[in-house]
Amino acid sequence: MRWLIFIGALSPVAALAQGWGNVAKQEESQGFSWTDPLWPSFWMAWTPATFALFCGIFAAMGLLTILEIRRPGGDERRGILGLTTTRGDRLFISLLGTAYIFLAWLGLVGQPVWAPLGISVAWIGFCFWKA
Repeated sequence: MRWLIFIGALSPVAALAQGWGNVAKQEESQGFSWTDPLWPSFWMAWTPATFALFCGIFAAMGLLTILEIRRPGGDERRGILGLTTTRGDRLFISLLGTAYIFLAWLGLVGQPVWAPLGISVAWIGFCFWKA
């Protein structure tokens, strides 16, 4: 019985001597995170989510520029909202509506935001089809 008490008393010492006391202090390797900054020392917190959003907006503007060069005039039409709009107007209305959809969803429901993403895609389709 004394032998068991002696081993039990020395087991934490043996574990610490082998370095097991530092296991909790070691940083675990993290996977991909949408909220970690891409460049930590940069003046603006560019996360992958904000970077993707701005890339999408600039890609849409580039596509509208190419369409304007190929077919000038902005493709004006009078839509269901009663407004005469061009492609740029419809992009602006769709981006503004998307922002309001996400803000309303976050204010009323919260996370996750997959449902407002689908609603926003439907809103963009509606704006470019009927507005």
